[in-house]
Amino acid sequence: MALSFSLNAVPQEVLEQIAFFSATNRFLGPPVAVAPLLRTNKRIYESLSFENNPHLYAKIFENKFDVKTALSRLGANQFTPITLAHELRRRCIYLKRIRARKDSKKTAVVDSDESNIDILQELLFYVYVMMLENEGKNMQQLRDWARMDGWLRDFWFGSNGASNAVAVTHWDMWPANDLKSSVAMWLFWFFLNPDDYPSDGSSSWAALTTLRVYALAAHRYNLTTPSWLEFAPRLCHEIPTVVQYYGTSYKLTPPPLATPAILSFLTLVNKMSQGSECAIPLTPSNPTVVHKIDEWQCEWERCISLGNGTLDRILTDSFKPGSIEGVWEGLFTYTEFTAYAALLAGASPNILQKSVVVRHQQTWKLREHHLLVADASRSDSGIGLDMDNTEPLPAGDPLRSYFPTGTILKEDRDGIEVREGEKKPALRYQRASPGSTSCGVDSQDKGKSAVLDIIITGEGHSAWGQFNLVGRVRPCDGFISLSKEYIDGDRGKWLYRGYLVGNANGNFAGRWRDTMSEVNSAGYEGCFAMSRRR
Repeated sequence: MALSFSLNAVPQEVLEQIAFFSATNRFLGPPVAVAPLLRTNKRIYESLSFENNPHLYAKIFENKFDVKTALSRLGANQFTPITLAHELRRRCIYLKRIRARKDSKKTAVVDSDESNIDILQELLFYVYVMMLENEGKNMQQLRDWARMDGWLRDFWFGSNGASNAVAVTHWDMWPANDLKSSVAMWLFWFFLNPDDYPSDGSSSWAALTTLRVYALAAHRYNLTTPSWLEFAPRLCHEIPTVVQYYGTSYKLTPPPLATPAILSFLTLVNKMSQGSECAIPLTPSNPTVVHKIDEWQCEWERCISLGNGTLDRILTDSFKPGSIEGVWEGLFTYTEFTAYAALLAGASPNILQKSVVVRHQQTWKLREHHLLVADASRSDSGIGLDMDNTEPLPAGDPLRSYFPTGTILKEDRDGIEVREGEKKPALRYQRASPGSTSCGVDSQDKGKSAVLDIIITGEGHSAWGQFNLVGRVRPCDGFISLSKEYIDGDRGKWLYRGYLVGNANGNFAGRWRDTMSEVNSAGYEGCFAMSRRR
């Protein structure tokens, strides 16, 4: 009792300092050390309880989790002490649930009060949002304390995993292609550490077997929503998921699982081929890397853009102008043509496990060209266009990277002149500054010159020879399409489509396909992944 009476005399601010130190002395995990202090006596409980002192728990939240990225996206008005305190409570509940391996297996016990709630989907989306705002702390809490990487291994590759992927693949059926699988595959990529998958490990074999199906079966697992056939879609027909995030509801639609599956598959293949001529410098989201504040900004903006349903027809923040400029290295794969033809004719997924997947290295040198709203002009008249009248090159053939038939491009050191046929006036697209990610304009001009449209040109080489590249960026979600044409030999024309995932540590990944098949039919496809030369 003497201890209780003595603590009653401690000033409020000192009590808060004691509570804060107790809660944060150990960075990892929930602030469990506060609980004994709260049980000391009634006065201390009333002074430090969650309900009576949200400021204390908001400070604890800021110590344990990343806030700068979310603050820059959402604004200070949403970051009230009550909101942050509730975020702390919610995150601790999820961290404990993940650490206990709940929901990762089909036999996970569901609490009686969760019968009407899809806890698994809610958890996956919340962790996904945490990773999109990760600057280092969120990753540490999820990986080092909650052991999210192990949870994901159980989910995807366990014999009784909640994804059901291993069991379904064993029975020679197609794994699920639903919303939970998409978010879980993105999380697998975010947490992937190739060193956790040794060449001779059973977990590596299970991972490659599962990921191979998702990565290579293009006719089953779409690369993008809305369809890649549309350059300026008006609607995204996917039903968005409503996520409670800092006290506000957001509608989010992440891209399909194909891109992270391709990145994960090729990263593990690359890991197991180290020392061979096919090894490439892919840079996965290594959990030891502390990302810059804007590492996943474009992924967040992409989810918001697609979640809104009605899509913008001008360039959104899903793509950062200047980010594809530079030299890229990576590989492309292809499956035996007869095996792939059988797949398109209805063969089961087992044919992918038996067929040979060939890998070739390639190098690209890409240049960006921007149509700027403020200074776009018709090159043959010299008359400037105001914002209301500026129109980019129209949408064209999706098999030709959305260029209209008859489009003429003339490139020089400062940009390109683009003309839709001989009789149409030309538009001038300005070259992005080398190494720049700021729209190719000086900082003081950013408010005056907005990027309306982006065209990409470039060259490259592989074991098949040298080639030229030309393409466009889809405005609503940053989906990139590049036409690849070999200079020598009869190699034909190929179409590369995908997303740039990440910023400073970004990779460009997706699928290529032939351009001879009808645009509305499944074609001969493979996958590719590129990493910026460092």
